[in-house]
Amino acid sequence: MKKWAFVSDFDGTISHQDFYWMIIEKYYPEGREWYKRWKSGELQDIDFLSHIFRSINQPEATIRENIRQIPLDKHAATFIKNVQDQGGHFYILSAGTDYYIKELLTHSGLSNINVFSNKGYFNNNNIHLDVASENWHYSKRYGIDKAIVLKHIKKTYDYVFYYGDSEPDSHPAKHADKTFAREALISILDELSIPYVAVDTFRDVEQHLIQEGWLHDQNN
Repeated sequence: MKKWAFVSDFDGTISHQDFYWMIIEKYYPEGREWYKRWKSGELQDIDFLSHIFRSINQPEATIRENIRQIPLDKHAATFIKNVQDQGGHFYILSAGTDYYIKELLTHSGLSNINVFSNKGYFNNNNIHLDVASENWHYSKRYGIDKAIVLKHIKKTYDYVFYYGDSEPDSHPAKHADKTFAREALISILDELSIPYVAVDTFRDVEQHLIQEGWLHDQNN
């Protein structure tokens, strides 16, 4: 049997709301202007996120409670367990920060998941990113180079799936054996002529993998 892995983006893929939007909507409306500057190309992704994460100004208990309220794909937990039960390994690959990802995973009862993301920590009522240029997966633009991480993971497996929703996900998509795409990633991959399977939820992804024989249909 092939040794395989499923690698997924987090914000907008596993979660239904980007963490930075939660901050902007709850605590930092000025962040909408920073968002426009980022999207216009004036700011690097990591600079935009670092600024937004440092603009919360709330106690850690409040931040953690807000994180736990971020809605997740309703089928994500079931899908992850199905992958693990069938001998696959599940990874999260995010250009956000492990600070909120690990909090949400713990709150959702998900374990045994390797997370590749920018290291984050709480200090002075805000979240700070610890991005070091000497990291093996360093990216000046994103903090973490998703393509480098995906290629690193592929060294261990015979087959690697990837699932994402936005521009940063187009880079690992070039190296995955099969990519699942939703939202903005679909048109981006079309422009780049990178093959993909269009989906909207983890249930859609699971049905595809059931049809291909990677997973079992848990309803039967």
